[in-house]
Amino acid sequence: MAAIIIFLVLHWYLSLFGQTFYLHRYSAHKMFTMNKFWEKFWYIYTWVTQGTSYLNARAYAILHRMHHAYSDTEQDPHTPHFFKEVFTMMWHTKKVYHGVLKGTMPVEPKFDKNFPVYPIIDKIADSWITRIFFALVYITFYYFFATEWWMFLFLPIHFLIGPIQGAVVNWAGHKYGYRNFPQEKDHSKNTLIIDFLMLGELFQNNHHHAGARPNFAAKWWEIDPCYPIIKIFHWIGMIKLVPIKAKN
Repeated sequence: MAAIIIFLVLHWYLSLFGQTFYLHRYSAHKMFTMNKFWEKFWYIYTWVTQGTSYLNARAYAILHRMHHAYSDTEQDPHTPHFFKEVFTMMWHTKKVYHGVLKGTMPVEPKFDKNFPVYPIIDKIADSWITRIFFALVYITFYYFFATEWWMFLFLPIHFLIGPIQGAVVNWAGHKYGYRNFPQEKDHSKNTLIIDFLMLGELFQNNHHHAGARPNFAAKWWEIDPCYPIIKIFHWIGMIKLVPIKAKN
């Protein structure tokens, strides 16, 4: 049992780090810069850790920029306020994501720029062969290490880990919690004061108030676990934080 729990927790946080550090704070917001070597390294890291649920950096960035521009309106690709439950919201987000990815949905030019693009990696990562390969890796691990039948019920989390993480953030982060910045016109909330679950992503109200700020915590008693890692990466020269003045 211990092996399964460790595997699930590691997969959750390693993939989540790729989503919050690389897809969100770098690809969508450009909160910091990095050279091409590290950009490609983290691109591949994000693919490998997301596995079956790989999210394309361009499509992710565009949807997230739309989310900020049209937060909690009908043009927001993943607001919870037009859906009765989380699964219909996820399905709507999937349709918008695939529309952007396949070019069947028009994208405003202001959203469609300034993100990493590696077509060869995308072609490999987004193929069904690759996704099935990762699914077989997860199933094989469970086959050898699961000690009870019910442990196999965790497998869907591995298969859909990227979209599940996004759904947790967008559903909970716009419905449950407190607001440090009530002047924001959307329904964004801060769900946890120490966001150990989503590595800072549940500070949605703070983030919508100052979208370019790399530290999603705003008060002294709030902790964004991803931010100290970002600071370390800055200190060792892997990335360079972009100076930003947050709103008052």
